[in-house]
Amino acid sequence: MSESTSPASPLRRLSLYAAEYRPRVIITTLYSILNKLFDLAPPVLIGMAVDVVVMQEDSILARFGVTDVRDQLIGVGVITAILWGFESLFDYLKAVGWRNLAQNIQHDLRTDTYEHVQRLDMAYFEEQSTGGLMSVLNDDVNQLERFLDVGANEIIQLITTIIVVMGLFIAAAPSVAWMTVLPIPFIVYGSLLFQRRLAPRYAAVREQVGILNSVLGNNLSGIATVKSYTAEAYEVGRIAAESEDYRRRNAAAIKLSSAFVPLIRMFIMAGFIAIMVFGGLLVIRGELNVGVYSVLVFMTQRLLWPLTRLGDTLDLYQRAMASTARIFRVLDMRPNVIEGAAALPAPVRGEVVFEDVSFRYRWRDYEGYSDDRPHVLRDLSFHIPAGSTAAIVGPTGSGKTTVIKLLLRFYDVESGRVCLDGHDVRDLTFDALRGAIGLVSQDVFLFHGSVRENIAYGTFDATLDEIVAAAKIAEAHDFIMQLPDGYDTVVGERGQKLSGGQRQRISIARAVLKDPPVLILDEATSSVDNETEAAIQRSMERISVGRTMIVIAHRLSTVRNADRIFVLEDGALVEQGTHDDLATAGDGIYAALWRVQTGEGRRK
Repeated sequence: MSESTSPASPLRRLSLYAAEYRPRVIITTLYSILNKLFDLAPPVLIGMAVDVVVMQEDSILARFGVTDVRDQLIGVGVITAILWGFESLFDYLKAVGWRNLAQNIQHDLRTDTYEHVQRLDMAYFEEQSTGGLMSVLNDDVNQLERFLDVGANEIIQLITTIIVVMGLFIAAAPSVAWMTVLPIPFIVYGSLLFQRRLAPRYAAVREQVGILNSVLGNNLSGIATVKSYTAEAYEVGRIAAESEDYRRRNAAAIKLSSAFVPLIRMFIMAGFIAIMVFGGLLVIRGELNVGVYSVLVFMTQRLLWPLTRLGDTLDLYQRAMASTARIFRVLDMRPNVIEGAAALPAPVRGEVVFEDVSFRYRWRDYEGYSDDRPHVLRDLSFHIPAGSTAAIVGPTGSGKTTVIKLLLRFYDVESGRVCLDGHDVRDLTFDALRGAIGLVSQDVFLFHGSVRENIAYGTFDATLDEIVAAAKIAEAHDFIMQLPDGYDTVVGERGQKLSGGQRQRISIARAVLKDPPVLILDEATSSVDNETEAAIQRSMERISVGRTMIVIAHRLSTVRNADRIFVLEDGALVEQGTHDDLATAGDGIYAALWRVQTGEGRRK
């Protein structure tokens, strides 16, 4: 798996997702501005009321022809009701707008990331934990939502407040306006300073969230093993240690972010006292109207006090950017297995050829990928004619399952080539290649859902009759009908409500329903009882007709009837032939394995 980095900042890249919703962003921004404008009206109205009470017939309102004090106060009340109504309306509209935008961008980012992850190499999933990926797809995206939901509106309204209030101060009392402006540069500088120092702390917090989720997910998936080894106390200790690390990293960030507001309050206090004292002196000297003075005092509070929330906004921002950086780090991962562009000509015959294939797994360490691992396959060549049944056998670690991974193109060969119907699999689209191959793995995975849904997985438009027919071929129909709700019985997560043999037969039914030209059984009988093995063998005889079958097995009894048996050892093809030919070769590997499994002797 290769990784590419982008010079663009997480915020800039995030803005590309918002660009799709530009008209909605503009109108929602307008709602925020209008909401703040109407929200700033009460101090002006209070100043008008004070001016009416103090100045009466000489008030500012009297200049507009309303000389009666009672009418002036009623007018102020009516204006107040109207403005508060508009403020409430735009508060509702901007809240709905920003929340929906947050949900939309969150949805797009999550689905894009999930789609991208599904296209990454199998190597990526073998290196990453499920819990860590869940942390990115869920927790990190949710952190981003919280900032979009609240932080964007806070920033817009703060800018609106500064512009409006400063304009009002300059118009009404330019001689003291500078006193209100004076604290703002210190507040902005302090905000930027805190932002730079908070960024690495929240990055560390988000990384630890991924680690903690990874351990939790791994433990819950393996709860049966934990219980069987009475390791509950040990695992509690492990979770406690990771949780404590998460608590400590959060504490470091909280300690710094919590210091922001108290420091900012000191600057706000200085500006508030300055306008209150020096503005008051102007009123006493008759240079400033008392109503205007009241407005200035209130507006100073409305200007400076929201700056204290800048700490909370920056806190949300830094958490969101730390999460966004983790999301884009996943999106920056580039697969080494690049999809081809060719389709397979119909009908697919199912001829499989390996030509001088060599392969080794590459393990990633802190310095990148290492190429010093031994080869799993070495110059491997074999031919499986279309419509035949082939078996691949050999000792553990001989490379049997790797052969299947290369055929499905979960990995690419290091040298040589793998062909399906004469086409190099690297030239084919994934849909063309994997659509022609059905896989029944030894590690059966059933989704949390009904039996019917699990059999139809991959053939989603299958009818119930087709599902039942596939189940009968896999000899699963009888036991399915004995389940509480038949084909509608929910199997539980990973099919835990079913036995291993039942899960295996449902997996075979799934592959039969797909009806692929090539069907692979990878150790399909490795963990089943003799009765289930016999049932699987009968199923194999029926489903092998008219298709290519590749059977990987430790139990040699399941491959006796194969047209061709390939024996691997240390990644090389050492023997091939029919069962009868190989079993009678006294010094061969297959013959030795056969004697051990039939009890006739042990491999020397």
